[in-house]
Amino acid sequence: MGYLALILIALSMLYPFLVMLNLSFVPNEEIFSDAGKIVRTHLTFQNYINVFNDIPLSVYFLNSLIVASIATFGQVIISSFAGYAFARMNFKYRDGLFLLILITMLIPPQVNIIPLFFLMRELHMVDTYQALILPAMFGGFGIFLMRQYFLGLPKDLEESAKIDGCNIFQVFVKIAFPLALPAVMTLAIFTFVTNWNSFMWPLIVTNSESMRTLPVGLAIYKGSFREITMWGELLACSVICTVPVIGVFLAGKKYFISDILQGGVKE
Repeated sequence: MGYLALILIALSMLYPFLVMLNLSFVPNEEIFSDAGKIVRTHLTFQNYINVFNDIPLSVYFLNSLIVASIATFGQVIISSFAGYAFARMNFKYRDGLFLLILITMLIPPQVNIIPLFFLMRELHMVDTYQALILPAMFGGFGIFLMRQYFLGLPKDLEESAKIDGCNIFQVFVKIAFPLALPAVMTLAIFTFVTNWNSFMWPLIVTNSESMRTLPVGLAIYKGSFREITMWGELLACSVICTVPVIGVFLAGKKYFISDILQGGVKE
């Protein structure tokens, strides 16, 4: 009975996406006909062709992919190093610095937008990839997540590596980081999705069409409609925006349930 309930919940969440996917191949004039019909058979690629002809969608897509990928890579590396340092190393003011990092998690990101924009303007980074990527590479949540995961790892393997002559960097690269892959992939997925869907910051810090990301470009595209909303084109854009996020999640989902330490060390 429990599995049946879970299946029904999963189907209820999957249903809107399947409808969106199906209607994205339906001509605009037929989208609202036969409203009760779930699956349409008269399908066409015209909506996707129109979108790529009307706006530089490939540019928006490439910008989002570059920003989300580099920001994800940067945050994973920085958060992993910082998290490991806070978990395993003893240095002056360690707890105080970590407390400051936790406090930054309590500040709404909207509060930082205007000061951050002025900083980017002073550094002459407005309307550049640097302005889109650099602020996204640092985050208190990532450091907190990695620190907590490293604290849960047994020290036996790390101590064995030190006895074999590894320095702390080698211990991190060869032992701790591979063992933390579930947390790394979790952070990577969250960071990628957050940056892929980011709207407010790219809207403020970009001016030219060549630097727009997908959410900003599609919002402006929707705002260009005056008398008739082209729902077919919007649904096609939504599918294009959603597919990479689903692909990233499916690629990393196995790390959510893997237990790579099982049987590795006996406490």
